[in-house]
Amino acid sequence: MPLITRSTPLIEDLNLSSGRYRVFTYNEFVRFHSNKKTFRYAPRSLLLYHQKKGHIVRIRRRLYCIVPIGIKPKECPMNPFLVANKLTEDSVLSYRTALDYFGKLHTSVNEFLYLAKKKDNNPFHYKNVTYRSVSIPTALQRAKKIDFEVMQLHQEGHVVKITSLERTFVDILDRPNLCGSLEEIWRSFENIEYLNLDKVIEYALLLGNATTIAKVGFCLEDHLEQWMVSENHLKELRKYIPLQPHYMQHRRQEPQKLVSRWNLLVPISVLEKAWEEPRDTCKV
Repeated sequence: MPLITRSTPLIEDLNLSSGRYRVFTYNEFVRFHSNKKTFRYAPRSLLLYHQKKGHIVRIRRRLYCIVPIGIKPKECPMNPFLVANKLTEDSVLSYRTALDYFGKLHTSVNEFLYLAKKKDNNPFHYKNVTYRSVSIPTALQRAKKIDFEVMQLHQEGHVVKITSLERTFVDILDRPNLCGSLEEIWRSFENIEYLNLDKVIEYALLLGNATTIAKVGFCLEDHLEQWMVSENHLKELRKYIPLQPHYMQHRRQEPQKLVSRWNLLVPISVLEKAWEEPRDTCKV
């Protein structure tokens, strides 16, 4: 094979030296070079060549990362948001990973979540980070609105698909187990300065889950001043709350109290903000 270096067109198109397009898939590599004169060899052979030379590292099958000049392959820094973004063609950063991306997550964790049409039941582990796929809410699939409030942001030359802060807020209340404890959720929400409440309500109603709607209403009411929540916002949600009391979370290991306005049984630790010092009691 003729000498192929970092300065050849084959590599320049991936902007190896600048670090742009750090993470790429096998299919992207093929698309980039399918019409180039330098693309005379099998893609796998070229990738293997650059892998042996330390120009790239293999993250997993059909997924690679460019090694910056002057860095050893084993010490190559990895942006887990970009990795999660490339694990499937339709990856969407979501739940606590979206909160983390926006800088709102109270406690960062080494588990990154992404939505995918075909959920992989086997989490992927790489460099002490776990990547876990999450199924798209059934209500969105039925309504053919799986991309509702999905944003496309730019980072390091990549287009990153991620749920908006408004959708993320509702998604987390819909599936709180994907963001840790309720304390973690509430502390993270305290970092959110602004929400488009019309979008929040629209998405909550789109999911069509009465318990989720009640949780959204309760949480908005608990942050009235922070997000400038009006009574009209709350009234709209109250139309769709459960007819009978529902628990806020499946795990019910601590005392609960009924918040009758929302027909919601809420842990007392949340009502009293047990993690705060001094405690501020929330009136019910």
